[in-house]
Amino acid sequence: MKKICAVIGSRANYASIKSALISIKRNKKLKLKIIAMASSILEKYGNVSEIMIKDGLKPDFMTHSLIEGETPKTMAMSTGLGMIELPDLFERIKPDCVLTVGDRFETMSTVISASYMNLRIAHTMGGEVTGTIDESIRHAITKFSHIHFPSNIDSAKRIIKLGENKKHVHVVGCPRIDLVKEILKDKHPSFKNIFKTGVGKKIDIQKPFILMSQHPVTTEFGKEESNIIETLEAIKKTKLPTIVLWPNSDAGSNDISRGIRKWRENNSSENFYYFKNLNSRDYIQLMNLTKCLVGNSSSGIREGAYIGTPVINIGSRQESRLMAKNVLSVTSNRDKIYNAIIRQIKNGKYKSNSLYGNGTAGDQISRILSRPYPDIQKKITY
Repeated sequence: MKKICAVIGSRANYASIKSALISIKRNKKLKLKIIAMASSILEKYGNVSEIMIKDGLKPDFMTHSLIEGETPKTMAMSTGLGMIELPDLFERIKPDCVLTVGDRFETMSTVISASYMNLRIAHTMGGEVTGTIDESIRHAITKFSHIHFPSNIDSAKRIIKLGENKKHVHVVGCPRIDLVKEILKDKHPSFKNIFKTGVGKKIDIQKPFILMSQHPVTTEFGKEESNIIETLEAIKKTKLPTIVLWPNSDAGSNDISRGIRKWRENNSSENFYYFKNLNSRDYIQLMNLTKCLVGNSSSGIREGAYIGTPVINIGSRQESRLMAKNVLSVTSNRDKIYNAIIRQIKNGKYKSNSLYGNGTAGDQISRILSRPYPDIQKKITY
């Protein structure tokens, strides 16, 4: 029985790998171990570890590795702290393979630690291109990893161009689409308890509303407060009720949070409701109902394509990422954002697109991880 250790560092990490964790746990050839770290165990970011426990995926270990401040310096320091904490846990778990997600600083901590300890690494969502430091991190992680699970053919080709053996590159789709597929089977979702958390006046989500999710752009540190104000002012002009989600923990998060608070204090919040965190089920159903998702979250590009959500993608955070027709990209300018929102609302729901998978990624990952593994010594393939 192979022991798989999955490292979860944020709410995005968890949503991006949940279906694979469930499938691995069910696989009789595999034994799942979970480490939760960084923002995934902090109340400030919604404490995703509590959601994991409710989902039957209780972490085996939890370790604090996030240094507050949300600046480029603290991101670098948090990466180093993760490298101090993880080796001891890997030594205790003794995994046959470490499963890691995407492109965040916690992921870099994970793969460097695992590599120096001669542990095989499986990586999801490699090979994609974006407009932040995440792209550099993502490609570096690809070079540390032994088994690759890209979400589309375009990404797989890029991984192979980086010198990875095509035998170990498996196009499985994005595990987040697995969740979407399952959640959307419920045609009559209940939102009875959704407004028991958060701040603001309850919104009638059976009527038109906007969903906003905007995160920091790490390579544009210092501009986030003004950028979020542009977005909020554009949405306010629509006069539509709006659900606002708090940003992730990347450098610049404090600037976005401060901008939201300042704007909230200076403007009527009658039409706005603010959430620190939403569980995946509520978020996906809101994406399915909203007239428009506004911000720069990759969920608009990934899940949004499958759902058909009209999306306004603001700025450079998702620059060059493969996008379906549901996404309209604009710069961080209130007038351009407003005009794009109106255009998307008039267009309405888009046809579902399987650009990022068809909802079977988790099971595919589980099956592949139960097979024989590549040699621990990596070699560049041309």
